[in-house]
Amino acid sequence: MLFSECSFQQYVCFPPFCCYLIFFFFQQIDKTFYNSILRKKYISSRLIRVSPDTDGVMAEALLTFWFSSTDSREALRERVGKILRRGLKKYTGPLRINVRSSTISNVEPVRAEAIFNDICGLRQNRSVKSMAKSSSLRIVGGLSSAETGDWPWQASLQYNNIHRCGATLISNTWLVSAAHCFRDMTHPQKWTATFGALLKPPSLKRSVKTIIIHEKYLYPEHDYDIALVQLSKRVEFTSSIHRVCLPEPSQTFPYNIYAVITGWGALTNDGPAPNALQEATVKLIDSDTCNREEVYDGDITPRMLCAGYLEGGVDACQGDSGGPLVTPDSRLMWYLVGIVSWGDECAKPNKPGVYTRVTYFRDWITTKTGI
Repeated sequence: MLFSECSFQQYVCFPPFCCYLIFFFFQQIDKTFYNSILRKKYISSRLIRVSPDTDGVMAEALLTFWFSSTDSREALRERVGKILRRGLKKYTGPLRINVRSSTISNVEPVRAEAIFNDICGLRQNRSVKSMAKSSSLRIVGGLSSAETGDWPWQASLQYNNIHRCGATLISNTWLVSAAHCFRDMTHPQKWTATFGALLKPPSLKRSVKTIIIHEKYLYPEHDYDIALVQLSKRVEFTSSIHRVCLPEPSQTFPYNIYAVITGWGALTNDGPAPNALQEATVKLIDSDTCNREEVYDGDITPRMLCAGYLEGGVDACQGDSGGPLVTPDSRLMWYLVGIVSWGDECAKPNKPGVYTRVTYFRDWITTKTGI
């Protein structure tokens, strides 16, 4: 594994616009290596961090390659450097790039893994290329089992060791879930959280220290359906268990884009539940459409988000509550868009899933957790 630091210089660079250009540039790095002699050894490039620099910004990337025991690391590093710099010189995009400041250095696998695990929302060696094609996969229907590490932020919340709801890991010690999961069951000592693709046996188990339910949540209403769960012992991040990215309060997610829901909920309405984590691809639906008379007739508030298909067939179901609705950005970093909240049965036409809108509660999360 190799670590590259490249300085990108641009005289006028407002942060969001500049970052967008840098992300676009890193997509060009993929093309550079795919078209090179190292195309069979190249795996991926990841933007690690962006920091201010003289007249521009410094972008750091983790470049990952396969190499065998017969490969010389030094020779590979030099070849990577030559290919990268040649690609930088040929770059014709809107950024000014300081090729002379680019450096390549080896990173030991342990350090590379630590860097990877410290970044939110990454799925190791996973892409979104198949998302649009997988829209027929469903939690309701049960043909889309996830594998270990596919969705490393997914957790199961269990009451007296029985799965009740899903949750999402947002730090080493905090989960976010749905408030309605804790109706009449607010005693932390009876709750546990497990991680991994299987309910039994789990990859990791933690007891619960604190449960915080939003002050404005009032059952049986669906509004303000969000809760925070503090673990009694921190989780050490690995490639198969680590946190999702939380969006900023002002962050927007366009309607009609694909997102993924995951959980151990029922495979059919009131049907059996699986032992293996299920995944499904849905589309974000605008609130005006979701508030139409034939859909939810005005019940969708600004704190809610709809996702699914008006024709039905793909949806979360009982037991998926509290779990994540996530979508990736251009860097393939996955963001928590929604929390499984409610709906009219499962996968019915004109009855898409309704989710707690995370951006609305981002400041509340910070107030309670410091995250």
